[in-house]
Amino acid sequence: MTGKCLRRIRLPVPPVKMDTPSQSIAAGSRPATAAISNSRRWSIVALLFAATFINYVDRGTISVALPLIARDLHLGPELKGVLLSAFFWSYALMQVPIGWVVDRWNLRYLYTGMFLLWSLSQGLTGLAAGLGMLIVFRVLLGIGESVYMPGGLKIISSLFAPTDRGFPSGLFNSGMSAGLAIGAPLTAVLIIRYGWRHMFLIVGLTALLWLVPWLATFPSQLPHQSSEERATVATAPGRTPRSLVTLDRNLLGLCLGAFGMGYYWYLFVTWLPDYLITARHLRLLTAGFYAGLPFLVFTAGQPLGGWIADRLIRLGWDQTRVRKSILTFGYLCGLFLIPATHVRSSICAIWLIAGGSLVGLSVSSYFVFPQSCAPESEIGTWAGCQNFVANVAGIIAPLATGFLIARTGSYSSGFTLGAFILVAAILPYWLIVSELKPAAAAHLSGRPSSDRPPRRLNPQP
Repeated sequence: MTGKCLRRIRLPVPPVKMDTPSQSIAAGSRPATAAISNSRRWSIVALLFAATFINYVDRGTISVALPLIARDLHLGPELKGVLLSAFFWSYALMQVPIGWVVDRWNLRYLYTGMFLLWSLSQGLTGLAAGLGMLIVFRVLLGIGESVYMPGGLKIISSLFAPTDRGFPSGLFNSGMSAGLAIGAPLTAVLIIRYGWRHMFLIVGLTALLWLVPWLATFPSQLPHQSSEERATVATAPGRTPRSLVTLDRNLLGLCLGAFGMGYYWYLFVTWLPDYLITARHLRLLTAGFYAGLPFLVFTAGQPLGGWIADRLIRLGWDQTRVRKSILTFGYLCGLFLIPATHVRSSICAIWLIAGGSLVGLSVSSYFVFPQSCAPESEIGTWAGCQNFVANVAGIIAPLATGFLIARTGSYSSGFTLGAFILVAAILPYWLIVSELKPAAAAHLSGRPSSDRPPRRLNPQP
């Protein structure tokens, strides 16, 4: 009887409101993100742009100075190619390790130390007595500059929601082409006025002033993930407790696509000034000015491509199709490089090369992919893997181009190969890379994304 009575008892239980996982994560992340104001995070983006600008001014100086260095040190096309590729030996090999470090170390001090190393290496290049010392300083420069892309993307992903990362990613990375656009004529002026050795000293040591606003603005800690997020990442498919990185098809597709972008981009960076001086017979200062025009187009295209993508996604367009389509259009623009080497007019060649620089429209999507495909705790590592492959291409591109120039006596074959490799790199994004993550992680920046359902890229009436 007592048992039956007990079974019939209904105790009143007060209703309990259960948070969804996303609400729980958002609640845990708001205090960290709230400490960084909107103006401060955009100041950090501006400083990342400035650091990237300095980064590419530094690495581009060797290309502008190359004809004079080759004359003084008696370097032929093959040795010029070796010198141009030396930077990428260390820069490429550092990408995965530095990506792993970026995911775990304090970026305020890590970025400071690496910036200091690359600026001093750049300045000391002016003291090199021969090819061996030039290679040593270029290798040290590559080690220091390796932090810029994995570190920058990790910072952007910590400060912005997934739907809003295109524009800041494109903006801070536009510093690379802006650095080459402005750095090329600036480097030419400094070489003409002071010589190539003093140019390296001036460019490297004056860059140290950047550290003052960086240390004054960057927070001691970036927003951290909640324990729920880390638990979700730890059980991600393909990841084991001791694994360095989660391996899946997306990472493979991004790396294959990155090879094409890296080959094309570093062909531009390393051989364009020499092409204008040697093949188009332009004077050093004139070549520096005209070499800047394609990089200005590249600079404008990066934030513009990111803004267009972010705008379409906020209007409800499908994120995956938008970013892949903009990347495809940009990569196809690389075909303008082929006729540029065949026209007789140098002005026409410059404008065709500028058309080839519309590849810049794809760069924001290129950099958003690892932020949207990688587990949150591995964004730096995935970015490092992508950049490693791109910079392996950076090693191959100047060497292969120098070999083709030496064998054929023309720049045409080298530039054509670069354009075809870029176009072939479109395929992995459509055939291997899957759907990008939905904007459910928007809580990381404290800015909710649109609740509207995604539309197809080409909606039917």
